[in-house]
Amino acid sequence: MPETSQGQRAGQERRRQGAAARERARREQRRRWLTIGAGTLIVAIAIAVAVVLLIHRRNATPAIAGVESFSGLVRTHTSTPVTYPQTPPVGGPHSAVWQNCGYYAAPIANENGVHSLEHGAVWITYRPDLPADQIAAVRKLAVGQTYMLISPYPGLPAPVVASAWGKQLKVDSPDDPRLNQFIRAYRQGPQTPEQGSACTGGIGVPQST
Repeated sequence: MPETSQGQRAGQERRRQGAAARERARREQRRRWLTIGAGTLIVAIAIAVAVVLLIHRRNATPAIAGVESFSGLVRTHTSTPVTYPQTPPVGGPHSAVWQNCGYYAAPIANENGVHSLEHGAVWITYRPDLPADQIAAVRKLAVGQTYMLISPYPGLPAPVVASAWGKQLKVDSPDDPRLNQFIRAYRQGPQTPEQGSACTGGIGVPQST
């Protein structure tokens, strides 16, 4: 009888040890999963933060010396001429029909040009008496490019003026590097009210560039 009791106690002890070992293994496994889960969460958060920063960096518009910004521009359609506070205009009431993008050798209507700005175009205007070589340089800005509107504009405050919706830059020459910086920053840029809307199918027949 004592031998049986001793054997039972030994069996019970082995079972307790086995149960304890299994419990330790379960706890260790839980710790591993918790560690893996925490690590995965940290990596996911880091990736999310990196993506947000990348998107913000891509959407951020670089500072360009001389660019003026205008806010509070209404976007209503009108069939009557509009007196704009800027020359040329950078937004505001405009025609229901946009100007087809491209190069024009003659002035275009402000109201149609502003609608093109609303669609994300950059409108490059130049004084009609600009030297021929400079006019050719301005015209080249439209070669192979979409959402570029170029036309002469009597009474400009500078030899060349670049306009986008709510943005404007005045330069003395088409060779000014800020002109291309402006185009890169604001053509279909983040300031565009109707990003992706057409710059064709409107009014006007631009000249071949």
